[in-house]
Amino acid sequence: MITVELVDDQALVRAGFRALLDSEADIAVVAQAPDGEDGVALAREHRPDVVLMDVRMPRLDGLQATAQIVADPDLAGTRVIVLTTFELDEYVFGALRAGASGFLLKDVEPADLITAVRVVAEGEALLAPRLTRRLIEAFVAGGGGAPPPLAEDVRASLQALTPRELEVLSLVGRGLGNAEIAERLVLSPLTVKTHLARLFAKLGARDRAQLVVAAYEARLVVPGTAPSE
Repeated sequence: MITVELVDDQALVRAGFRALLDSEADIAVVAQAPDGEDGVALAREHRPDVVLMDVRMPRLDGLQATAQIVADPDLAGTRVIVLTTFELDEYVFGALRAGASGFLLKDVEPADLITAVRVVAEGEALLAPRLTRRLIEAFVAGGGGAPPPLAEDVRASLQALTPRELEVLSLVGRGLGNAEIAERLVLSPLTVKTHLARLFAKLGARDRAQLVVAAYEARLVVPGTAPSE
């Protein structure tokens, strides 16, 4: 059974999502919160598999709440999906940097919401390659500017990567899927998966979304460039 927590300041949104998710035999909504502060507290109490997290909320916003959930070692098995009204929400990149496993629009189709919960519960990131590129470009165009100086721990992690792993990380950050990476580097899909597994371990990334952030912060991605460039 996949357990889900809903964190949104709109009661109607929570009610609609709950009705939809509870109608599935393998999904159960175990908690609801009207703001990020209660959301973090209930996550610690119920330890859900997935948290659907709104961005703009009173007391504690979704970005801060996501960061607290991801940083809690007792919630290592909990994944966060950020809910946003706008496809290019300026806070989405910050949420991914904080550790969210992806994001959805609030007007998502019911079937897509259910699929998203299942995908993220299995440990995958909900971040389509095409959307990855648009997200990074929008972040920069919206005033995000250049990434901050590399932290020492990030620098050390990058130094531990092989040249091939850096290549794979760069292509993940530029929005390519596994098959595209395999074709670009003339590797088998299985070998690409092996490199990704090593990247997860060496960078301490929970999923693909965090690899995208790592590639951006490591200057392996130049926002605005296409994968073919």
